[in-house]
Amino acid sequence: MIALQKPLILASNSPRRKQLLTDAGFDFTVEVLPTDESFPATLPAEQVADFISKEKVEMFRGIRPDAIVLTADTIVVANHEILGKPADRDEAFRMLQMLSGQTHTVITSVSLLSADNIETVSDVAEVTFSALEEWEITRYIEHYKPFDKAGSYGIQEWIGMVAVEKIEGSFYTIMGLPVHIVYKLLKPYFIS
Repeated sequence: MIALQKPLILASNSPRRKQLLTDAGFDFTVEVLPTDESFPATLPAEQVADFISKEKVEMFRGIRPDAIVLTADTIVVANHEILGKPADRDEAFRMLQMLSGQTHTVITSVSLLSADNIETVSDVAEVTFSALEEWEITRYIEHYKPFDKAGSYGIQEWIGMVAVEKIEGSFYTIMGLPVHIVYKLLKPYFIS
């Protein structure tokens, strides 16, 4: 494990983020505070993940001055529309139909709070899907239930294996945690 000067808190219930942070060699605990993930309607799409990530980390200001708090937020943008987590099967189906045969953008922002300082960095990836048939979309939704995923899919799952033709950017950004950015943000806190 990589030793840090302060305890690390991951403020996310995402199993993918937990696994990636563990695989990167960090010891951490998980603490999540309820956060309103809405954003101003006038906010440009490329700033939404930053805004929500900062809102999540801001909840910890003054609560855990003894720790480093890490938050993240991922959005998918297709045809100028932000695709969040689907509310139900119909919405998941609609989102995946929208992504079928198209290129979309995935933006993941991470925020780090230490003492009273907040740093937020975002990373962008472009993902191109091949055309999906209706039965393929239905199969994916039935077997993988992607209701906790922005854009209704997890790239590490079946749909990523069979439908993703091209990626420009970090695979881990698409998964929800740009590990290379997290590593750089945490590096000043390493105990050598």
